[in-house]
Amino acid sequence: MNLYEFIKSNDFRGFSLKLIRRFTKQMLSSLTLLKGHRVIHCDLKPENILLAHPARSEIKVIDFGSSCFENEKGIHGKVPSPRESVQADSSVVYTYIQSRFYRSPEVILGMSYGLPIDMWSLGCILAELYTGYPIFPGENEQEQLACIMEVFGPPEKHLIEKSTRRKLFFDSQGKPRMIVSSKGRRRRVSSKTLQQVLKCDDEPFLDFVARCLRWDPEKRLRPEDAMSHEFITGRKPPLQSRARSGNYASGTASSDTRRYTAYSRPLPDPPTTARKVTVASGNHSPMKATPSTAGLSSSRIITGKNPALTSGTKRNSTGATIGSSSTLPRVAAAPGHGHRSISGKAGYGSGGTSGGPALNNHNHTGGRGSAGQRVGAGTSGSTRMLRDDDGGMSSGGEGGRRR
Repeated sequence: MNLYEFIKSNDFRGFSLKLIRRFTKQMLSSLTLLKGHRVIHCDLKPENILLAHPARSEIKVIDFGSSCFENEKGIHGKVPSPRESVQADSSVVYTYIQSRFYRSPEVILGMSYGLPIDMWSLGCILAELYTGYPIFPGENEQEQLACIMEVFGPPEKHLIEKSTRRKLFFDSQGKPRMIVSSKGRRRRVSSKTLQQVLKCDDEPFLDFVARCLRWDPEKRLRPEDAMSHEFITGRKPPLQSRARSGNYASGTASSDTRRYTAYSRPLPDPPTTARKVTVASGNHSPMKATPSTAGLSSSRIITGKNPALTSGTKRNSTGATIGSSSTLPRVAAAPGHGHRSISGKAGYGSGGTSGGPALNNHNHTGGRGSAGQRVGAGTSGSTRMLRDDDGGMSSGGEGGRRR
């Protein structure tokens, strides 16, 4: 029993995709073997595929009477089958290859052909196994090509230019000629989709058939590539490396976002002894705080054992408020130690303890005057404050750095 008789015994209702997949694997194995020997079957159709057993799915490909080697292809005489003889006379021998319903476009258009014509026939056979009827039932070659264009549109321009029979199917502008069947039916170009013709929603099967039925034989599916198609393997093909990196990048980004959201915590409140010191812009010292720069958004938090500093209050080295107009902040000296300048010499600050009297009432031995006078006079030039080994602060001024 051949596949056509098998379809007929099923009342032309078609078969399941599971059974069609079994048949397809075996036909692809046959075409792969033929390709290895550079042989073109040239007449692949349901009548030439036999069931090895009526109750099993094993098949055999037969009838190599029209076959040829790829480098010896030519015109073969062939009598059409009864299903094709709508306009045929049994006494006439037709010089063409492939049965009409399964004939590839390059053969119809008179182009050079090769191994891909068998893959076109395979696509037509699979469609018929699913629906029970030929997908392109043309009465003649003109309508056969019109059936193909009804689903897949016209062929590409370069294929038409290679055709030796293009005048039979296209006008001088390359547009398809309107064909009317014996029943008065006109087939419009690109008026149907493959999904509508097959009445199938299975994407892998539709994609497989569409790849077998491409106009350009160079772009048509090959037997060895078809064996790894999703319809055959049942597994989706792996994504391209570019798509994988994109997915991975997006997944990583979302993962980072989740981690940030999960582990971010608000900062703790600053200590009560911490105060803001406004950082002045321009060439002023970063430790200066003037009323003109108090409104700047940039600020620092200075914390530590030293007393807090503010821009609006003037204090001497012991922390007491003074009436001088200087805005230089002062830091309390460490107990038992005096202030030291950059050079290591004794500075202008007080040598007393934090509980001693204000510097306005005591002159520093070896200095230039009282600390209160020094604060009032140290307004010219830039001021640097450096921390000595004991943690105290010293200031230098009067027109530049002390050396």
